[in-house]
Amino acid sequence: MFRRRDGGFRQKLVHVTLRGALYGSWVLGLFPFTYDSWTRKLHRSKWLIGYGIVLNVGIVALILANDTESEAPVRMEVFQRNPLAERVNSIHDYHSLVMVALMLLRCYWKSGDIAKILNELMDLQWRHFRHYPLEDCCSFDDFVLHRGLSVVLELFSMLVMELGMSPNYSPQLFLGTTGLCVMVLVVLLGASHFHLAVVYIYRCVWIVNRELLRFANQLAEGETVESCEVDRLLSLYSRLLELNHRLAGNYDYQMVMVMVSFLAANVLGIYYYIIFSISLHKEMNAILLFIVPQAMIINMYDFWLAIAVCDLAERTGRKTSTILKLFNDIENMDISLERSISDFALFCSHQRFRFRHCGLFYVNYEMGFRMAITSFLYLLFLIQFDFSNL
Repeated sequence: MFRRRDGGFRQKLVHVTLRGALYGSWVLGLFPFTYDSWTRKLHRSKWLIGYGIVLNVGIVALILANDTESEAPVRMEVFQRNPLAERVNSIHDYHSLVMVALMLLRCYWKSGDIAKILNELMDLQWRHFRHYPLEDCCSFDDFVLHRGLSVVLELFSMLVMELGMSPNYSPQLFLGTTGLCVMVLVVLLGASHFHLAVVYIYRCVWIVNRELLRFANQLAEGETVESCEVDRLLSLYSRLLELNHRLAGNYDYQMVMVMVSFLAANVLGIYYYIIFSISLHKEMNAILLFIVPQAMIINMYDFWLAIAVCDLAERTGRKTSTILKLFNDIENMDISLERSISDFALFCSHQRFRFRHCGLFYVNYEMGFRMAITSFLYLLFLIQFDFSNL
């Protein structure tokens, strides 16, 4: 979709990451669309939806039929020592199953709306932004690479957790672990659809800001700027804002459950760590030194990455208002141009790039920090509630 002026390794890696996310989503039935190269449009495919349903139901059945979690010696010791840990673990497993089901159902149920959003985004890119080199926007490359790295790390973490805590290898263990890895990949790629769409919108807003800054510099140097150019940028900005709101509305439930899952996994990981090291008086080994800590670190990295992309788009939207204030210092501006700038500034004062999930909270660094602190408080509540068994 984007053309590059150089073939640097970084750009090639970004290209491979985006291609991998696309083809992986097609293979796993998460992207039920066909692409018409003649019209440059995505079309919803009922055959791909049916394929995705059958495939993912089969994966869930594979996991349930080859569940060896209760046979792991480490988990058996923890659950025998603390029944509450077993109950909480069962609740988390149920939450994970509901999260996967909701992500798939929303993906298929909202596929028509998602196709319209992606088609409009591709249309904007082709008509208005394709001449801007992608490598100029460094944050785009950074996020895509971080997103690809987080998927690889999560799969690695799942393998280490399942195989590291189950010393008795068997075909059933490998089948169950394979199913779990595939299901984790389904969740991560489903979340990546939202994140990558957001970062594409961010890039378009970044280009609008750069054009406004160029206009301000031209006027400061005595050159002329046509009011129709500012009106064009306002029209693009409003379309991007509308796409942003529609995109957030289609993915809000899925993203809330994914973020809650990451935080809940860390809370339970620390809780099991306390039981294993303090209650069972276990010496430091690979489980305590590496397996559990690496899972918690990778979960927090993935959680914070989900916060960072939304905060990046929000901050870029705020910069638009800041750039528009530069026009206040320019004297003898054309009346029609001044009116266009005022309309743009008025629009930005009432409409902002923000991500409000489920109508409950905005997603940015401030809320991410609060969610992390709240998860720590839940851990304290859990320890206090079960203190007599620790």
